[in-house]
Amino acid sequence: MRQSIKTAAGQPHQVRIIGGQWKRTPLPVLTAEGLRPTTDRVRETVFNWLTHLSGNGWARLRCLDLFAGSGALGFEAASRGAAAVTLIENHPAVLRHLTRAKDKLSAHQVHVLGGDVLVNVRQLIASGENTALFDVIFVDPPYHMGWLEKIMPLCGQLLSENGLVYVEAELPLTGELLPPWMVEWDVVRADKAGMVFYHVLQRKKMPEMGHNARSV
Repeated sequence: MRQSIKTAAGQPHQVRIIGGQWKRTPLPVLTAEGLRPTTDRVRETVFNWLTHLSGNGWARLRCLDLFAGSGALGFEAASRGAAAVTLIENHPAVLRHLTRAKDKLSAHQVHVLGGDVLVNVRQLIASGENTALFDVIFVDPPYHMGWLEKIMPLCGQLLSENGLVYVEAELPLTGELLPPWMVEWDVVRADKAGMVFYHVLQRKKMPEMGHNARSV
């Protein structure tokens, strides 16, 4: 969700929640360096994927929105009935807008955390509680800063057994030339919109040892 956005009138852009109980509700997008909201078209596609892959079971899903920005992904999940949504955002002004949006919507299932994303994620991991596991994690970091290689190994530690991670990137995470961190992940869905490559990932399943398998 990261790229500078400005309007001619100096007013913040808006994005709209596209489904669920808060459908068509606008969310402000501040003029802040690195803020790049996921487009309506991409969000609609992604949430169709997630709804299908989760068996339409949003009411049982716990979601984590890293680099939350406008909150479009996290609030979209909450609007569709997610059991709990945690938003993490480092920019102070953007963080205040997220808190205001949460209060305006009376989104009691949404929890907003401020501060560095790596610090917050490590604290969630260190809590060691089963309640810290998430079923869907949204990862839409600033481009060209190496965030995915830093954050994705940590996401694996927070993800439930069959959990899914949505990732936006400046390059495709498919094909032969993949970053080393992708060795632990399978691409379940992938597409492209303009210069944005977006994906749903799932941790690779470890092969089960059969009765005839020999130990080394």
